[in-house]
Amino acid sequence: MSDPVIRVSHLKKSFGQQEVLHDIDFSIQKGEVVSIIGSSGSGKSTLLRCINLLEIPDSGSITFHGKEILSRDMNKQDYRSKVGMVFQNFNLFANKNVLDNCVLGQRKVLKRSKEEAVDIAKKHLERVGLSDFLNKPSTKLSGGQKQRVAIARALSMDPEVLLFDEPTSALDPEMVGEVLEVIKDLAKTGLTMIVVTHEMQFAKDVSDRVIFMDQGVIAEEGTPDEVFNHPKNARTRQFLSRFMNRDEESAEAEADEEKTAVAE
Repeated sequence: MSDPVIRVSHLKKSFGQQEVLHDIDFSIQKGEVVSIIGSSGSGKSTLLRCINLLEIPDSGSITFHGKEILSRDMNKQDYRSKVGMVFQNFNLFANKNVLDNCVLGQRKVLKRSKEEAVDIAKKHLERVGLSDFLNKPSTKLSGGQKQRVAIARALSMDPEVLLFDEPTSALDPEMVGEVLEVIKDLAKTGLTMIVVTHEMQFAKDVSDRVIFMDQGVIAEEGTPDEVFNHPKNARTRQFLSRFMNRDEESAEAEADEEKTAVAE
């Protein structure tokens, strides 16, 4: 097996007296899609923010292609352009239109010409189905459209790795599907991705590997089949049973709605 793109070793992070991450170890290979699941407060988003250096770990190591990203000589802006992040609350520039949101980072960080940056932004906006929204103010978009702009903006930086922090959690239910479809399409391209998500079916269908976090530790990891169908850890089984029961109830409700509609 080749060397991992990202390796996390003995990572710890506390906020005040509360240790949120306890001795985290995992790595991700080029082209892998890894989903991180777990209850709220389990440390999932904090782990992602440490990988992107939005939070600085208290101890441990994070390497990118073997280079320690916590070292003083690491260019953090350059690193973040290679390890992009899509946030749950979009983080778009409210005073910019759709196209400018995708151009600004390219111009400032990658020093691309305006013409090149615009061409690249348009290509990725077309990819997420927003070619007709180039000049629309970002404040006038739906939640699903905002998240698709955020994905196009991240892709415009040509990242090697893309981090998704609960990308659908701020969306209305009817908009979740359109964003998940975009991420599913990205997964097919071979882009290396780490996705923190509460969408269990998505994690099951798209991931090469699934990590279950509980109370700041990695309680279990494996293939989707291993984690979802044959979990070894009692906490994993307990967590998944809640979601599977909820999914079954949703499916039954949808079936009832369809029967009612046909009867009417």
